[in-house]
Amino acid sequence: MSAVSVEPFLRYPRFEKPGFARSRRKAAITVTTAALFKSPSSFNCCCSLIPRRKLLSNASSFPFLDLHRVKTHTARASSTDTAVLESTNDVVFKETFPLSRTETTEGKIFVRLDQSKAKEKEDQWQQLTVGCSLPGKWILHWGVSYVDDTGSEWDQPPENMRPPGSIPVKDYAIETPLKKASEGDKFHQVKIEIDPKSPVAALNFVLKDEETGVWYQHKGRDFKVPLVDCSLDSGGGNVIGAKGGFSMWPGTMLSNMFLKADALASEGKDSSSRSKDPKQETRKVEGFYEELPIAKFAVIENSVTVSVSKCLKTAKNLLYLVTDLPGEVVVHWGVCRDDAKKWEIPAAPHPPETTVFKDKALRTVLQAKEDGNGRSGSFTLDGDLVGFLFVLKLNESTWLNCMGNDFYIPLPISSSLPALSGTGQSEVPPVSENTVGADQEVSHAIYTDGIINEIRSLVSDFSSEKRQKTKTKEAQESILQEIEKLAAEAYSIFRSSIPTFMDETALESEATEAPKICSGTGTGYEILLQGFNWESHKLGHWYMELKQKVEEISSLGFTVIWLPPPTESVSPEGYMPKDLYNLNSRYGNIDELKDLVKRFHGKGVKVLGDAVLNHRCAHYKNGNGVWNIFGGRLNWDDRAVVADDPHFQGRGNKSSGDNFHAAPNIDHSQEFVRKDLKEWLLWLRKEIGYDGWRLDFVRGFWGGYVKDYLDASEPYFAVGEYWDSLSYTYGEMDHNQDAHRQRIVDWINATSGTAGAFDVTTKGILHTTLERCEYWRLSDEKGKPPGVVGWWPSRAVTFIENHDTGSTQGHWRFPGGKEMQGYAYILTHPGTPAVFYDHIFSHYQSEIAALISLRNRNKIHCRSTVKITKAERDVYAAIIDEKVAVKIGPGHYEPPSGPYRWSSKIEGRNYKVWEAS
Repeated sequence: MSAVSVEPFLRYPRFEKPGFARSRRKAAITVTTAALFKSPSSFNCCCSLIPRRKLLSNASSFPFLDLHRVKTHTARASSTDTAVLESTNDVVFKETFPLSRTETTEGKIFVRLDQSKAKEKEDQWQQLTVGCSLPGKWILHWGVSYVDDTGSEWDQPPENMRPPGSIPVKDYAIETPLKKASEGDKFHQVKIEIDPKSPVAALNFVLKDEETGVWYQHKGRDFKVPLVDCSLDSGGGNVIGAKGGFSMWPGTMLSNMFLKADALASEGKDSSSRSKDPKQETRKVEGFYEELPIAKFAVIENSVTVSVSKCLKTAKNLLYLVTDLPGEVVVHWGVCRDDAKKWEIPAAPHPPETTVFKDKALRTVLQAKEDGNGRSGSFTLDGDLVGFLFVLKLNESTWLNCMGNDFYIPLPISSSLPALSGTGQSEVPPVSENTVGADQEVSHAIYTDGIINEIRSLVSDFSSEKRQKTKTKEAQESILQEIEKLAAEAYSIFRSSIPTFMDETALESEATEAPKICSGTGTGYEILLQGFNWESHKLGHWYMELKQKVEEISSLGFTVIWLPPPTESVSPEGYMPKDLYNLNSRYGNIDELKDLVKRFHGKGVKVLGDAVLNHRCAHYKNGNGVWNIFGGRLNWDDRAVVADDPHFQGRGNKSSGDNFHAAPNIDHSQEFVRKDLKEWLLWLRKEIGYDGWRLDFVRGFWGGYVKDYLDASEPYFAVGEYWDSLSYTYGEMDHNQDAHRQRIVDWINATSGTAGAFDVTTKGILHTTLERCEYWRLSDEKGKPPGVVGWWPSRAVTFIENHDTGSTQGHWRFPGGKEMQGYAYILTHPGTPAVFYDHIFSHYQSEIAALISLRNRNKIHCRSTVKITKAERDVYAAIIDEKVAVKIGPGHYEPPSGPYRWSSKIEGRNYKVWEAS
């Protein structure tokens, strides 16, 4: 069963204040603990609905509150609560976690066209009725198209068609509220009278629930109701009155509405199957009636509170869990003994109604509370346990977890508590943070010193006089290459095995640092345009085509343009290069390329070449019939191919990255390979005039080699394509994407910061944010942007689309219709924003140009500061450099009043930007 979209209603848990009563519809689990250990200072949690799948994987790392600093509270929710806690000391930690689940309300919509009863004229008027039985404040957003209309599909209807209460929307549409005809009426509906003499050919509409901001369309397009049968064929699958099903359009704001797959078949006549008389092209359509079921998701807000206390007599932990979730609630739980959070079954006794699940976990049915409000359970746990892990089960297909992870509740360790003397109670001394830190530093020092000493011994042994005499030069070079390769592998293993972190001090200094020119950042004020799409090669003269747009591109505010791969290539798009010095490609010849670069330079625009360094297609086969012998100026043999790709039988060293199996992967550890590639890059800089590089598939080789190439070619700007999958749990994207952005940061760091990288993390998070209306995702656990731009903004090249993800490939297309929200985000935030060719030369051009102008006007740069002021379910807002405020999402936001006066400058569909004055 597929996962159901859930929209969390709280981003951060908070402490319960005595006497605080929740008035909203929620459910709660309470964990209270007298834990005495050092831990991170934040505990961020949101819950989601997940399908029933494997639940016993190790819980991922989850920060928790520093429990020994928490003010104590005593639970007094009911007599049951009191009984549980009377024999213990006061509760010292109590946390409430938000839970969000959805309830489905089913209803129907209908569209009916019949003869009007309200107009008594010689010619019979028609009446179109649109109705919806779902609760809500429904608005019909509609317009018409006329017979032989060759212009816009939407126009405003004639005055005599507009029902009372209709409001014009600009010059192309009308909005009319749906109302119940009487108090007991099931449907909200609106009736539109249609003059038979009117030249109107069709009526177009969408439905909107004004209370939730949900739009309802038909198969990704507007509903179209034909009024004359000449418009039947032109409508496609969205025509009402023609046989066809209804489905969702992924590009609309429909995060909480769907159409059932088993939609009822049309009850009206199948108008698409009727034969048409060519002499009656504009014959009026006869009446019809269509009805189908729809469903609307309502987010129900609940919470769960967990409290833990330490019994000073038995040294056991007493955990109390309470929730106001309705119906039967099962806690699927286990314990762990260390930070690995591996699930175990604890020793008995267990709570009532507890069963063992596959010898890996326990399932306990929570008991109904005495007041009938929710359910609760008590758990007695040994004092040597480190944590309590659980998820909640509502039914076989609905589980509640914590942001895609298991709930993890830290427990106090018995050894951290003083022994009791008689019946008296001793004060519990706090753990010294300095002592803990010192112990960690000592253990880390021993570990790292051991590794360093081993490496030094290896180097000393290799460089000894005895070794120098007994080894040939070729053998020494071979060993050095292997050491270099091992260093790259060790670095990769080391970075992937340690916790993700960033130095806050370094980030703060970068934020205040003035922009400076280096290959990783340019000047810091760059705005990049990708100057092609996946189809550009088909023209055969793309360079000439682009030359006609040089002035326009410059006037739009772009400072850098990225051109397609220039070399001869097996694939016409250029990403399977063959002879690197042959620059006659499907995009044009070398002279056209040089002329284009010169034109851009004349307008002050820098040019990036697309350098494919990871792989190269061979010219000849070896003796085994394998393509791994190269021709042209760089006539390498199979020593230039990595040894661990079985497809191409290379004799080089093992790859320092991931293999690209469609072509021979180049072994960059070979000195002759690096020498040739550096000379080639320098030749491109001098001969063509490239200012920098977009580096393709940099996951395929170590970032240290990239540094070598950039140090040699000294580019003005360089950016790498480090493409990697984001983190998902139970099929849903995790909120915490630190591991993903850490891998990108690691690659940048391996280049010593000489290159930036495309911020794939931010793109992925924007996808889920906009598709699911979960704008809280745009703030990480520390209140900063969640992508690379939140950790290393000066090296983050932000984007929403490129030739792979969009264009005609569409491998990972940005949510349709929401592109401008994405651009409002990246063009107002730090990092170096990149705009896709297909977007700037489309109807989005004026909006994108306005955002670029605002960015330049306010001197926003790659290190600008971001203060996130709102990150909730339906709205995200931030203030950048205290000059610009931006909000995206359907929710409301206004910049705070204070020392600045904010004036609205740009506004579009679900986004708005202000400037300070």
